[in-house]
Amino acid sequence: MKIRDVKVMLVTATIPPERRWTSDFGTATKSSAAFVKVETDEGVTGYGEAKGTPLVMKSIIEHELKPLLVGEDPTRVTYLWEKMYNGSRLGLSFYYGRSQSRSTAASGEVMCAISGVDVALWDLCGRAMNVPVFKLMGGAVRDRIKAYASAGHGRLGHIGQEFASYVAKGYKACKMRVGGMDHPHMVSGSRARVKEAREAVGPDVLIMLDAHGSTGVTDAIKLATAVEEFDIAWYEEPVIYHNMAGLAEVRRSTRIPVATGENLYTRFQFHDLANARAADVWQPDTSMAGGLTEMLRIAALASANEAQLAPHVWGSALLWAASLQLAAALPNYYIFEFAQAYSPLLTDIVSVPVKVEADGCVPIPQGPGLGVELDPEVERRFPFEGETEERLPII
Repeated sequence: MKIRDVKVMLVTATIPPERRWTSDFGTATKSSAAFVKVETDEGVTGYGEAKGTPLVMKSIIEHELKPLLVGEDPTRVTYLWEKMYNGSRLGLSFYYGRSQSRSTAASGEVMCAISGVDVALWDLCGRAMNVPVFKLMGGAVRDRIKAYASAGHGRLGHIGQEFASYVAKGYKACKMRVGGMDHPHMVSGSRARVKEAREAVGPDVLIMLDAHGSTGVTDAIKLATAVEEFDIAWYEEPVIYHNMAGLAEVRRSTRIPVATGENLYTRFQFHDLANARAADVWQPDTSMAGGLTEMLRIAALASANEAQLAPHVWGSALLWAASLQLAAALPNYYIFEFAQAYSPLLTDIVSVPVKVEADGCVPIPQGPGLGVELDPEVERRFPFEGETEERLPII
């Protein structure tokens, strides 16, 4: 079996006014995504999501990565990862990364592109062997994973009702946005909203906070101190993700675990995170950090450093499915992020229902590959809107 073609499908879903949400990133009006399709000469196809700028993903994958892949055996997944990542320097043991290539974009976009292709290759291999991806990773350690409701954009006077609605669906953990969300009263405003949320759900529901890196170290410490009494499960990106010294300073100042990682790429940046002792919870994104191949390496590194693994899963149904395959295979996969914001690209494009069950857990798809079938009409149903698009919000 050989790779015959690699394509990128671009899609956009409009968010109707009554279903939009607002955070420190602004108001979400639409979501776009780049889906990777790897085809073989034997008719087996695999799919993945590349969570970079969609038009850039199409250019990198179809013009830079495709020539490296066509004609190759798709089951050599690790070899193809190294080939995409190292390019012409494949085989040099101590060289990593294509950021110096004359023809590639910034390294972050390249990693998003590689991630999408890598997931598609794993999906393809599972389909070719008629087994779920988690079987290829050593088999399942679980058939379901505890989930948390990821949203919490409600303002004061509404956030309690919002959280109560998630608990009514079965969730036993919920995440809310804080910090810049409550500007200019980032400390007092966030504290008041956290208090309302805790009072609404009682003492037994986990509450996580996400500041999107919107506060500086001083305000982040003030906010952590202000909400410690509400038994917070983690404080996500209290400062911007690349300020690892700042993250470490916040971590030392509070009893609340610090979380970060959705904007970090490859095991090398997570190695830096470990060395900085900057986080208790690691949150790599499969569609950005390097695909399933690199997520296995990051998971091993997290285990060795006694960090909890709670991957970022705010994206399309293909990211959702790939992340669930990891959840099945990884003993240290702590909890699953389940986005609550309106997103047809999450809920309406695959065969397996995107759902949480009454016990607050998500079942692992058991079908071959990622365990889901992508709607063959997805491009027609959600036509891409060109240069005016907005990528799927990463929050």
